[in-house]
Amino acid sequence: MKKRIVIFASGSGTNAENIIKYFQRTQFAEVVRVLSNKKDAKVLERAEKLKVKADSFTKDELFSEEGILKTLKKMQPDLIVLAGFLLKFPEIILKEFPNKVINVHPALLPKYGGKGMYGNFVHQAVVENNEAETGITIHYVNENYDEGAIISQKKVKLSKTETAETVAEKIHKLEHEWFPKIIEEVLLI
Repeated sequence: MKKRIVIFASGSGTNAENIIKYFQRTQFAEVVRVLSNKKDAKVLERAEKLKVKADSFTKDELFSEEGILKTLKKMQPDLIVLAGFLLKFPEIILKEFPNKVINVHPALLPKYGGKGMYGNFVHQAVVENNEAETGITIHYVNENYDEGAIISQKKVKLSKTETAETVAEKIHKLEHEWFPKIIEEVLLI
């Protein structure tokens, strides 16, 4: 029986699409649902094109016992993956699925983590601080932003001429190469 993955995303969904395609090429696991807190998020369209059920939800549904938690209990995912999901993840779900929720962060935590540190905010801070390297951190999700146990970090060197845009490109390459592989490793634990 294939392992079941549910993805939460808020935006365009390139990571979600990459993860879906990666597992469609395996017999080991599959993405069974994509959920978004934005009804017009591009990720919903990407998932449906790849024949994965996709739905949006309200913030109230996310934090309600009768909302997303009830949906997840029915699906019984082996892993919940946050791929560009910008809301703080609810404790009611974390308690129901301990050590089954992971996230990718576009920096080498603990640097550049916390509330408000996502996407270009992170990349701009990395550039402004003249970092020699940056990378991605794949970590378990707990009740605090970006503080869960680190599963894996992948690094990339930076030059003195980097911009937030060039850093973003490098980070996306790392995410697309490594996030599906690390998800697979976590599922094998």
